[in-house]
Amino acid sequence: MKKYILLSALIVLTGASLSARAAEKEPVDYVSTLVGTASTMELSNGNTYPAMCLPYAMNTWGPQTGTNKDNFQYQYEKNFIYGFRQSRQPSLWVGDYGQFSIMPVISRANFTEEARRSWHSHKEETATPYYYSGYMGDAHTRVEMTPTERAAMFRFHFHEADSSFVVIDAFDGGSKVEILPELGIVRGYSTKNRGGVPDNFRNYFVFKFNKPFLNTAVWQGDKMSTRAIGTTGDHSGAVVGFKLAKGEALIAEVSSSFISPEQAMVNLGEIGGRTFEEVKDDAREIWNNELGRIRVEGGTEEQMRTFYSCLYRTMIFPRKFYEISASGDPIHYSPFDGKVHAGYMFTDNGFWDTFRAQLPLITLLQPSLSSQILQGIENVYKESGWLPEWLSPGHRDCMIGSHSAAVIADAYLKGIRGFDINKLYEGIIKNTTAAGPVSSVGRTGYEEYNRLGYIPHDTGINQNVSRTLEYAYDDYAIYELSKALGRPKKESETFLRRSLNYRNLFDPQTRLMRPRGKDGKFQPGFDPFRWGDHFTEANSWQYSWAVMHDPQGLATLMGGREELALKLDSIFTLPPIFDISYYKRGVIHLVREMQGADMGQYAHNNEPMHHVAYLYTYCRQPWKTQYHVREVMNRLYNSHPDGYCGDEDNGQMSAWYVFSALGMYPVCPGSGQYVLGAPLFKKATITLENGKKIIINAPENSAETRYIGGMTVGGRPYGFNYIDHSVLEGGTVINIIMDSTPNKSRGMSLEAAPYSVSSEFDKAKRRR
Repeated sequence: MKKYILLSALIVLTGASLSARAAEKEPVDYVSTLVGTASTMELSNGNTYPAMCLPYAMNTWGPQTGTNKDNFQYQYEKNFIYGFRQSRQPSLWVGDYGQFSIMPVISRANFTEEARRSWHSHKEETATPYYYSGYMGDAHTRVEMTPTERAAMFRFHFHEADSSFVVIDAFDGGSKVEILPELGIVRGYSTKNRGGVPDNFRNYFVFKFNKPFLNTAVWQGDKMSTRAIGTTGDHSGAVVGFKLAKGEALIAEVSSSFISPEQAMVNLGEIGGRTFEEVKDDAREIWNNELGRIRVEGGTEEQMRTFYSCLYRTMIFPRKFYEISASGDPIHYSPFDGKVHAGYMFTDNGFWDTFRAQLPLITLLQPSLSSQILQGIENVYKESGWLPEWLSPGHRDCMIGSHSAAVIADAYLKGIRGFDINKLYEGIIKNTTAAGPVSSVGRTGYEEYNRLGYIPHDTGINQNVSRTLEYAYDDYAIYELSKALGRPKKESETFLRRSLNYRNLFDPQTRLMRPRGKDGKFQPGFDPFRWGDHFTEANSWQYSWAVMHDPQGLATLMGGREELALKLDSIFTLPPIFDISYYKRGVIHLVREMQGADMGQYAHNNEPMHHVAYLYTYCRQPWKTQYHVREVMNRLYNSHPDGYCGDEDNGQMSAWYVFSALGMYPVCPGSGQYVLGAPLFKKATITLENGKKIIINAPENSAETRYIGGMTVGGRPYGFNYIDHSVLEGGTVINIIMDSTPNKSRGMSLEAAPYSVSSEFDKAKRRR
């Protein structure tokens, strides 16, 4: 009898175990695409939109809560949806291009924006990376979407089967629609853009429906024709009606191409005869595989949701701007010369933001993708004559620096290959001696910078302090790359010397970076709390730490590591005061976000401060890094529509969280090091592309235990405040003892500090 009791118990336990496993969430189940959507012009909580897409896909799809003229594609507090839009918008401030939309209506007369808009409720909204569903109250229709890389499927459930229409809007600025009733197709093109495109730019689209057309119409502006089956003009669109059986769904397959209408049909082949559910399931599996590269355990539900929502955001940009030809080869329309070329092209990315962590995260997790991105950068240089800095889809006049040097150097030095590094190095050197067609390309102020070692404030070049600091860091990256390429010693040492140009703007009186004139004198009446003008979207208190490559040198200028630590302390204890007299439109959203954070002058909402909390590790006070990093994660991120503390910026804001939650951050891309903080989860398993695993164990981790008491790497005690990329690349096990009180004896030796270029400069001086 006992054996039957034991067997029954085993069956019960096994069943319970299976049920528990079945109920376990996959990484994609933690993702909310609505994080960051509760944003306004006055206050950015991310300035995101719910992007339904595959990782790095050419197109994203999502609901549009404003008119076509609204910069915001989606705002959480808005109550109406105007359409479901194919989008590529990388930034609210940069804008979209080639966009078009589709919207269900109950009458073909409802084709204008205001007539077709429909009430919607978040209670009836499902927003995931692989699937979106929402109920359009005024159209009495449920809309579902699911994506491929260059196509998507829609499923419309109309309440009234005999009042079933869809409106296709090709947007203004020059567009075309054409209806092919015998094929069940509506096709056309959009030329909508806000710059960065040549004259022949077009996004060709095609919609293919599973039901015959009952009636059709085309429209131009606010004028409709029920007789014509095509129209070309400033603002074109179409309305198509259907006769559906009760309960019958309308399916629409849609794709687009920047190359040709024929290629749009090739791209439609990504659907491949699959049903809606099959496309949805495949998209879910793709996202699970990508997000599953990092498996975290032992966090709260909120921490899990925040982590995977952030990881999802790191996998949208840069966007694949290439297409796959009928013969299976990558080809792309060039937004530089307007021609079609073989090979890869990526776009919608600003290196000023993403060189810091988002692109290094790709290099760590997906080196093959990193190689393709670098091949795309090479193609940009060949087709335009300039390396990219901010693309959407071509060169855009946005932000500063020449961080293509850092992007290329960091990837190459970490072993990424498959591109012509000598051609890219040629472009890097060109950047140091020329200004490009827009101020963000090449180096604005290069003559002054190369001659004086800084850009004076009285030469008419704004953001002069920030440009000087950014160029100095880029020169460090060039120095490291030039050494790896075996360039002449004199050439390498030129960039080593220039990497220390930040010293030229250090004011010993305020111990901050200060504008300097052509005569060498510091600007009088200096206010370190004044935003803008000499600084990029910041003030001196936020930009004085932009010396990622030489914190040791910065500490020397400050009077030593203790003095640097005290100055860093001041950032968090000063009041969030500001001077915004430079900005004519009043207080900008970045200032409001700093104020609202209640962390003094620390402005995590903007990228120049993303590494600042990690600088304590250079000062032999790593416990302060561990404290402040956890504070930022706890207070400035969440999994809700207000989940960010500023613009999300192409995955960079999210990449900071992902790296920091793992317990490390790439303070200085190009150095090959990740500076240690402390992990957020009890366990993280990172599966690399080479099959190796990085396992980070911190079983005592909790809200109370944020400090590292001790750690081992590969089974050996580890007292350094950084870890090398080569160690991670080979796979390793990191065991961390977490504690509620700081361990002020660990990581205190000079050798424990991460890399600073001053040591290289000192060696070079001794050699001379």
